Amino acid sequence: MTATLHITGDPDADDLLSTDPLALLIGMLLDQQVPMETAFAGPAKLRDRLGSLDAATIAGYDADAMVEVFRTSPSVHRFPGSMAERVQRLCAAVVADWGGDASAIWTRGEPDGDEILSRLKSLPGFGEQKAKIFLALLGKQYGLTADGWRAAAGDYGTDGSYRSVADIVDKESLGRVREAKRAAKAAAKA
Repeated sequence: MTATLHITGDPDADDLLSTDPLALLIGMLLDQQVPMETAFAGPAKLRDRLGSLDAATIAGYDADAMVEVFRTSPSVHRFPGSMAERVQRLCAAVVADWGGDASAIWTRGEPDGDEILSRLKSLPGFGEQKAKIFLALLGKQYGLTADGWRAAAGDYGTDGSYRSVADIVDKESLGRVREAKRAAKAAAKA
């Protein structure tokens, strides 16, 4: 990691994302049907409510109790039941496949961009687009230097594209990303 992320507008939540790979992975998973800032602030809420952010603890947590953790105001996500389940499945995969170390997904064995993308796509809740955005976030802001990461991330890997959370470094870039998303939605409807 080379810099502090500025995604949520909350310095504590951004610091957690900057220093804890599992937090960043969970934030990306939560980034659907809620504002980006809300999604990426979710891991800090989980840490505060659970006492830590540990993949094994989250994976093994009672499912009904986890829904309540998500539901507690301010909620972690607007869909607490389904997102609590998805986070638990993600954490179970991190434990089973990566020994509980989320960063191993992009560091174990010195993988190239295509391999990291493949590993990300194998995670519960990570489809092609989410995996590419996360790969771009790793490369653009998290210090990833794997060969071919930009090509594997597709358009999200392009410098100055302002297409996703990977390009948010301040309020101005947040506005540019929001505008690009609005334009993409309008184009899709047309």
